[in-house]
Amino acid sequence: MFDIKDNLKKLPDTPGVYIHKDSLGQVIYVGKAVSLRNRVRQYFQTYGKSTPKLRALTSQIAEFEYITCASEMEALILECNLIKKYQPKYNVLLRDDKTYPYIIVTTSEPYPRVTKTRELKNDGNKYFGPYSDVGAVNSIVNLINKTYKLKRCSATEFPKGHRPCLNYHIGECRGVCIPGEVDQKEYRKIIDGIIDFLSGRDKTFIKTLEKSMEDAAANMKFEEAAAYRDLITAAQALSQAQRVTMVSGKDLDVVLPVSDENNSFVALFQVRDGKLIGRETFEFSMEEGIENPTALTGEFIKQYYSKWADVPHDILVEKLPEDVELLQEFLGKDLSHKVKIYVPKKGENRALLLMAKKDTDELVKTLEVRKSSDREKKKALKAELDKLLEEGGFIEGRDTDEYRVEAYDISNTNGVDSVGAMVVFKGNRRVKKDYRRFKIKTVVGPDDYASLQEMITRRLVRAKKGDPAFYELPDIIFMDGGLGQVGSAKKAMAEAGIEIPVVGLAKDDSHRTRAIVFPDGREIDLKNRPLLFKYAGTIQEEVHRFAIDYHRGLHGKRSISSILDEIPGIGPKRRNALLSHFGSVDKIKEATLEELLEVKSIDSKAAGNIIDFFNKK
Repeated sequence: MFDIKDNLKKLPDTPGVYIHKDSLGQVIYVGKAVSLRNRVRQYFQTYGKSTPKLRALTSQIAEFEYITCASEMEALILECNLIKKYQPKYNVLLRDDKTYPYIIVTTSEPYPRVTKTRELKNDGNKYFGPYSDVGAVNSIVNLINKTYKLKRCSATEFPKGHRPCLNYHIGECRGVCIPGEVDQKEYRKIIDGIIDFLSGRDKTFIKTLEKSMEDAAANMKFEEAAAYRDLITAAQALSQAQRVTMVSGKDLDVVLPVSDENNSFVALFQVRDGKLIGRETFEFSMEEGIENPTALTGEFIKQYYSKWADVPHDILVEKLPEDVELLQEFLGKDLSHKVKIYVPKKGENRALLLMAKKDTDELVKTLEVRKSSDREKKKALKAELDKLLEEGGFIEGRDTDEYRVEAYDISNTNGVDSVGAMVVFKGNRRVKKDYRRFKIKTVVGPDDYASLQEMITRRLVRAKKGDPAFYELPDIIFMDGGLGQVGSAKKAMAEAGIEIPVVGLAKDDSHRTRAIVFPDGREIDLKNRPLLFKYAGTIQEEVHRFAIDYHRGLHGKRSISSILDEIPGIGPKRRNALLSHFGSVDKIKEATLEELLEVKSIDSKAAGNIIDFFNKK
């Protein structure tokens, strides 16, 4: 069992992110710390009792985890990513990626610009960051633009007779809009130097600033020297390695073996769209006879990725496993991309590997505690579900360590764009690779009961036909709702010829799970069953979220398409070009004629139609 007092003693005095969990192992709070040791201890001292919210949070902390980072900045970014991933109930202010600015060099343009942005796009430009110091970003962007007199405007083409803007006349732009004024190759050399600086190769740039500061001080220009001093500080702040969010925006995993005298684990660090989204640990039984860490890495890669469709392009390891070429071929055989397993020697991938290795060194201290805690949670939850099945008159229990639970819900807007969602839990773990979404096909109007019956029938029939995406059946089904929803599931099972225990999750007036509903109408009040109450509530919230997200996405796409398709001269190609360029319909509405003409496929007639359409609206 997890001993909080004992594990508080093991906390390192380093920056990092801490993750508080409840008795089910669900993440309830994520925070960052300059010193993990000092910060996490505060929750179990006077600080944890200082407000009602903190008292409620602290009372539910059954265990905690932590991930070490190299700096407070890295911890800040990782905290943001984990909050977005887990959406913990006590993190009220859920941060978004747009909290942190990037510096973008628009290398896709003939004469690139350097500017600040809060959106990371796959548009062929170079992005650097994110950075937590917004002031430093603003200072450096202004310095670069003034020093090198770069283009500021977003225009990429200039018609005959175009007159240069004010920036040119006051000497803050080279005048790329004037034919023959600026040599494109020379301009690109300057941009390459700026990219070197933003990539961390900043010694020349900072030395130039230091010389300018010394010259200003020698000439008694102390205000100017102070300004250079501040710019040097900003440049050094931005040159720190950003290893938590990487500018390349790729998908990769870091796989590291972690072992002590009694346990063998593999730590998996996942990077998606260039963001480190967390760490998972997987236990290996010592009975399997894998003692060599390199062999453990190879065995994990083979077993784990053969079960998942989400195999990244790159898998980083500390040491190459045997038959690495064969493993790469095996993983990539059913994918549209090649898989590369390698040891990074330099750059951001090397920095990420070193950060992960440092974290796993700390992880070794808590391996036995984690193993024991997981066993206790599995055992307690299994006992609750055994009791539930017995009370429902289904069976006395199953010969399994963890039950597979499936839950279903429907979402629509007055019967329009009706969709269904299925989520899967194995014990207390979400099995996201088994989540499924359904478009309701046979039901007209807002009939949730009929929609549920259609969805579950389709799911069970595909299982009977041996469809690998639906082959594994649940041990129990939780329906989001009461007796009516349970009845829909029973009808679907009768139609498919499959019998599975099914219960409903009834809510109170505050939309909180209050009771388990059996098919015969009996109810179990969850007031005095805290573990089952928490488990049922978690599943109900998850299936509801998954259904609503799918419905909103579907409904939003349909709404966007219908609005733009009403404009004369705007077909699918132009519609997609507009959305790609502006990002949203609202921005298209606000665009000027000149801005609309920046979209390649939009001519003056189409731009006029767009403006007339939204003016009439």
